[in-house]
Amino acid sequence: MTAEGRRIAMWSGPRNISTAMMRAWGNRPDTFVCDEPLYAHYLSVTRKPHPGIDEVIAAGETDWRKVTDWLTGDVPEGRLIFFQKHMAHHLLPGMDFDWIGRLINVLLIREPKEMLTSLIKTTPEAQLEDTGLPQQWQLFERLQARNGETPLVIDARDVLADPASMLKKLCDKLGVAFTDAMLAWPAGPRSTDGVWAKHWYHEVEKSTGFRPFRPKNEEVPPHWRDLLEACDAIYARLYEARMTCGE
Repeated sequence: MTAEGRRIAMWSGPRNISTAMMRAWGNRPDTFVCDEPLYAHYLSVTRKPHPGIDEVIAAGETDWRKVTDWLTGDVPEGRLIFFQKHMAHHLLPGMDFDWIGRLINVLLIREPKEMLTSLIKTTPEAQLEDTGLPQQWQLFERLQARNGETPLVIDARDVLADPASMLKKLCDKLGVAFTDAMLAWPAGPRSTDGVWAKHWYHEVEKSTGFRPFRPKNEEVPPHWRDLLEACDAIYARLYEARMTCGE
């Protein structure tokens, strides 16, 4: 299978390893990466009080149709692969989903307790839709119905436990050649990072590769338990379908 014209969309929730994954793909010489291209549209509609909201909206394209035309068009800069880092919750009601079928889609999930204990520190009014899990499950069902096969799902913990094996398996599933360049990258910012990097990417900018998984000892506060249960229910379904190295 040729890699020509590969448009890979990775759909994550917040507080995941999505930016590290963007670093891994961005370190490939054959790949162009983009950082949350639907973020400006999402904020322009929801007006969620995210850091730098006005700057994000001003710097991005707020018409989702123009964004998706670009995402499904020619791979930029003549590269072979177009890696798109997406937040699943940026898919808002009323948006057409047909364009997603023109991409190669991967769902990146993370254990809810690990995610929520981080998310509620930056988004204290977080609701289920802010976790991206309902949107990921909707994507899973739509893609499964469209293609008649189980969509690709990878879990952050599996990647951190064995980055080389998981990325080799992922590349094989995507029909592209794996390269060791995906395992290590120079520290620092990137021109492809969104303008929100200064608010969120401090740790990623220090990184030179995937950091080993370390379980968090934090507990979700009692008043967040209902949200945790709702997240766990969706996560369990996605986790059951996840790709493993032993497949």
